[in-house]
Amino acid sequence: MPSDEPQTLIVGEGGEQRVIAYRSDPGSPDATGVFWLSGFMSDMASTKAVAVAEWAAERGLAATRFDYSGHGVSQGPFTDGTIGRWLEEAHAVFTRVTNGPQVIIGSSMGGHIALLLLRKLLRDEPSAAARIRGLVLIAPAWDMTEELMWKRFGEDARRAILDRGCYEQPSAYGSPYPITRRLIEDGRKHLLARKPFDPGRPVVILQGLQDPDVPAAHTRELLDFLTGGHVKLVEIADGEHRLSRPQDLALLFSEVGKLV
Repeated sequence: MPSDEPQTLIVGEGGEQRVIAYRSDPGSPDATGVFWLSGFMSDMASTKAVAVAEWAAERGLAATRFDYSGHGVSQGPFTDGTIGRWLEEAHAVFTRVTNGPQVIIGSSMGGHIALLLLRKLLRDEPSAAARIRGLVLIAPAWDMTEELMWKRFGEDARRAILDRGCYEQPSAYGSPYPITRRLIEDGRKHLLARKPFDPGRPVVILQGLQDPDVPAAHTRELLDFLTGGHVKLVEIADGEHRLSRPQDLALLFSEVGKLV
């Protein structure tokens, strides 16, 4: 079964160093492992993250998950977080902790991070990219800070970000989300920007049609600029954003199972 105690690694240099907590459960050395990327303000103790780790353990597969800085039990205030920092942390855990072939599973913002990580590795570290057998993206919030935040915010929210440096965005899942100017401005350095991108391996997308946070129309756009014929979109008519019901998890495991 998945381990109880997280391990840590240090990411960043100088004043940007932070301690990142992760859990990596070993599996058969010749089997494809799974690498979990959480969503915005979610963590490795979430329903789906734990379910994925348990599913992998039952099949003798390695499973790795971690908390971004400012999330869960990792170090740092949430308001210091940016797409660039969280991408750096995902890169560090993937390259320093995982071994062998991997299927990356990204939920919401984690779907965006998964695509950015693949793009970075294809460009800079082809041997590491070659270990990625495929991606499974759950309601992928690609270009989240620009498309799903800034462009959807009203004038009051934009003014709060520009003048006060932070906007408290109401959330249906608990406390308001602090959206900082730093998050928005850094996000513009890490956009897919609808530019053609060939992932070079299977990309399976699971999307609920009742999702108010990542609308289906937003997700469908990925089919227009992810090239190479690798993308499979599975839409769930009654599915909402989290897709953590038993039937949603069964579908997730079915698709991950095909790739591993």
